[in-house]
Amino acid sequence: MDNLKTILGRARAEGWSMGHFNASESDQFRAIVEAAKEVGSPAIIGTSEGEAKHVGRLEAVALREAFRREFNIPVFLNCDHHKSVAAAKEAIDAGYDSIHIDLSAEPYEANVMGTMEVVAYARAKDTLINVEGELGYLRGESKIQNEKIKVSKKDYTDPEQAKDFAAHTGIDRLAIAAGNIHGISLDEPDLDIDRIKAIRALVPQNVALVLHAASGIHDNQIRAAIEAGIANIHINTDIRVAYTEALRNELKIDPAETTPYKFDAKAREVLKDLIKQKLRLFGSVNRI
Repeated sequence: MDNLKTILGRARAEGWSMGHFNASESDQFRAIVEAAKEVGSPAIIGTSEGEAKHVGRLEAVALREAFRREFNIPVFLNCDHHKSVAAAKEAIDAGYDSIHIDLSAEPYEANVMGTMEVVAYARAKDTLINVEGELGYLRGESKIQNEKIKVSKKDYTDPEQAKDFAAHTGIDRLAIAAGNIHGISLDEPDLDIDRIKAIRALVPQNVALVLHAASGIHDNQIRAAIEAGIANIHINTDIRVAYTEALRNELKIDPAETTPYKFDAKAREVLKDLIKQKLRLFGSVNRI
């Protein structure tokens, strides 16, 4: 089975993107893997710090192993938006395949130093661990936001700084800001495709570019971002909304039902359909 760096390299070269989907329950893990299996796609499952605390890092690693054995497809586990070196090291020690150390809110030099420390720690543990850094500022939260989110060009990733960041840290992936925002707001995000192209032109080709906060972005912009060089796309809010709305609907239909595996079955199917839709959009079907 190919490792994550190899698959991301293929995605860059072939002009498609790996999907990254967050999960906080075992049935969401299953929905992601079943969807990927059915369309022949690799996938990354992410747990934020909050999701990791809820599921348990060791438990998440065990679920990844179980689903790999059951479905025999390349599925990887990423610690998403871990905001401290200590938290990232915990995920490395637990056995995650991929580490997203997000120090983008820190001063640039602190971001570089902290990311370098995580890269060194990961390499010492296992050279196949894939490390993602982040540069730029992503506004919003992973939820429906009943307001317009103002994005400033100052939030965007600077291409020259991205080049310097990649060179100094030794990362495998770089999460960038180019008009994307966390969550779903009243105004549709407007990606700066030229900015993505400029970053891709300066950052080494062995560093994959990552688009976080892709929920709520128009399909045409997603396709343009992939064409500009994005090789990994994150979906979280869309998952949370679809899953929760399906659960609410089922409990409304049969409020007397108390068996979780019965009332959450529909939510899992809704989630599978959504994920397959996204994987088709990303161009990652029949890639394994």
